[in-house]
Amino acid sequence: PTVLLVLGMQEIHADQEMIGKISTAGQLMHCSASLDVLFLLDGSYSIGKGSFERSKLFAGKLCDALDIHPDRVRVGMIQFSSTPHLEFPLDSYLTKQEVRERIKRIVFRGGSTETGRALKYLLRKGFPGGRNSTVPEVLIIISDGKSQGSTVTPAMQVKEKGTMVFAVGIKFPRWEELHVLASEPTEQHVLFAGDADDAANGLYSTLTGSVCSTTAPGCKVESHPCERGTLETVKELAGNYVCWKGSKQPNAVQASLCPFYRWKRVFIKHPSRCFRTVCPDSCDSQPCQNGGTCVPEGLVRYHCLCPVGYGGDIHCAPKLSFECSVDLLFLMDSSAGVTLEGFLRYKAFLKRFLQAVMGWDSPTNVGVAQYDNYVRIPIEVGQYKDAYSLMKSIDALNFSGGGTLTGRALQYIAQHGFRSTPVFADVQDDLPRVVVLLTDSKSQDPVAEAAKYARDRDLFLIGVGSSFVRAELTKVTGNPKQTIVYSDPQDLFNRIPELQRRICSVDNPEGCQAQSLDLAFAVDASAGVGLENFLRLRDFVRSSCLHFSINRDVTQTALVIYGSKAHTVFALDTHTSNSAVLQAIDQVPFLGDLASAGSALLHIYGDVMTVQKGARPGVSKVVVVLTNGGGMEDAAAPAQQLRDNGILVFVVVIGDAQRDALLRVTGSPNYLVHISSYEDLQYYQDLIIERICEEAKSPVNLCKPNPCMNQGICILGPGSYWCKCHGWEGPHCESS
Repeated sequence: PTVLLVLGMQEIHADQEMIGKISTAGQLMHCSASLDVLFLLDGSYSIGKGSFERSKLFAGKLCDALDIHPDRVRVGMIQFSSTPHLEFPLDSYLTKQEVRERIKRIVFRGGSTETGRALKYLLRKGFPGGRNSTVPEVLIIISDGKSQGSTVTPAMQVKEKGTMVFAVGIKFPRWEELHVLASEPTEQHVLFAGDADDAANGLYSTLTGSVCSTTAPGCKVESHPCERGTLETVKELAGNYVCWKGSKQPNAVQASLCPFYRWKRVFIKHPSRCFRTVCPDSCDSQPCQNGGTCVPEGLVRYHCLCPVGYGGDIHCAPKLSFECSVDLLFLMDSSAGVTLEGFLRYKAFLKRFLQAVMGWDSPTNVGVAQYDNYVRIPIEVGQYKDAYSLMKSIDALNFSGGGTLTGRALQYIAQHGFRSTPVFADVQDDLPRVVVLLTDSKSQDPVAEAAKYARDRDLFLIGVGSSFVRAELTKVTGNPKQTIVYSDPQDLFNRIPELQRRICSVDNPEGCQAQSLDLAFAVDASAGVGLENFLRLRDFVRSSCLHFSINRDVTQTALVIYGSKAHTVFALDTHTSNSAVLQAIDQVPFLGDLASAGSALLHIYGDVMTVQKGARPGVSKVVVVLTNGGGMEDAAAPAQQLRDNGILVFVVVIGDAQRDALLRVTGSPNYLVHISSYEDLQYYQDLIIERICEEAKSPVNLCKPNPCMNQGICILGPGSYWCKCHGWEGPHCESS
């Protein structure tokens, strides 16, 4: 790709990696030699105060590349406009810090651009404060090149004296004049101040060939095609108009056509070559593995941007692994519906997944099948024991096209996908059998019966596809928790960790039995939900509580019902056993008025998730709202208040609802579950419980929500906290 550098005024045509190397080398340049460097700074009105300040900043940056010392590089500066003005001679400031501080104090003078007069001043006076003729002289002119007098003769005379002249453009430069000012070859002596690192590189690259010490080992000067542009005001013919001219005859005039012109600003480009030093950087050895992107940090350090599933070390080693033993078969859609592009994407995903999770001693037996109108199993489960051979076989898979008969494929895999090959006749292969269906195309035959047939034969089905086939994948898996949906092609690769967890959940059922959690349910009991559906929500809360070990040490749960007002059925510290919670849930009444989820969340914030009502510092806190989506208009602000205090808000909405409004309540689509009907609520329980449990594993802030009562201030310490009380006493400011 072509990279355009420096805001369009100077464009170096090179790839992004090369541009980065030029910039990095420019930051590390250092010229150490006996050298007199004089800056000639344009302070005229055509530059303006803003560009003059940028010129000062640029001059200071160039000084970073110079080893300023009484015996090595000395720096002086002259500002010119109508007349030249000596700002400081070469022998005034002899350290880099002194020079930079003096440059900052220079004041813009203004006036006409008399570059020729400034050069004649140098011819008469020489380098002010300079040393003898054996010390090389370098003149750096920073100007827009719009002199109001001729510069050809004085510029030639300065260069004939042996002075090396660099011309640096600022603002919208007139490059032709800068080429007149600069030494030959002009490509190596004309620079642009818009990018200080690039200009420092160009200056250093030229000086290295003459007066400065050699570059670091491995560094070299390279030539790149570049273009320099500027804005010029040009005169163009706009048309003709009728005008009257005199004639030779007395008392007579003659009609004629007279041209008229207008002025306009045009962008003009000047092709050139740019000579820049590049050095080998830390990424040249390609240290990042498994498709990781190397980002250099100077010439020695780097860091790797790793794909999902990698990052086990700084070089993108796999960080996932199978912590389970299963027989695993990938069933890939190879029909015309997924297209060749989709099939190749599935192959890449499969390789990336297996590279991320398979070690050389992986206990997982992997196979691959593909289907369209028919089913083929090119890689039998357990056929390859090493990752290299498995990857080569996946590379050899070919796209077939044809119809999308997912139902037939599932039936076939249930019968022929897993062949037991025990070492001894009396040894049974009893590993869990997992089938991962990869498809992005709706089936042309029924899938429900075939999927049930496969599940009845103890196959654990996982579906991976786009949102277009979400409903069909759920029919296949029988559980939304086992359906993995991606939003776009790249998002497919982000699902690698989720797929690994799903596969290993088959022989390690997930739950929250031992995780500490403060959990509050907020149940919509309004007329919009209705009595029958409210009872379904109540049953859902009841069955969900069975997943938790309810006591003072592990999970505490509270229940709030709401209509226009919120009511606490029981607080976090009310019940200390599952049986007590279940009995209390059975007694929950239906309210039947209008719904206000905002009032329920405010109630939970002020009267439920508090230390006074049993909330425990240092324990994850989750609020689960069960609703039909009504009355959510006032919920966004109190939900944000809960999140700001470290309390997750999870919304389960049944039926039609405004997704944007619900996302403002949850703060993230990860905490929103949208279910089409109350009958389907039971199928989503595992998914909801799992997400709650994942939240319970997250680190918590001991001061959120504030455990201190009576306006006490919570102060965090290492692994603990303490309350700063005002007029109260006790660990939580609870005593007067």
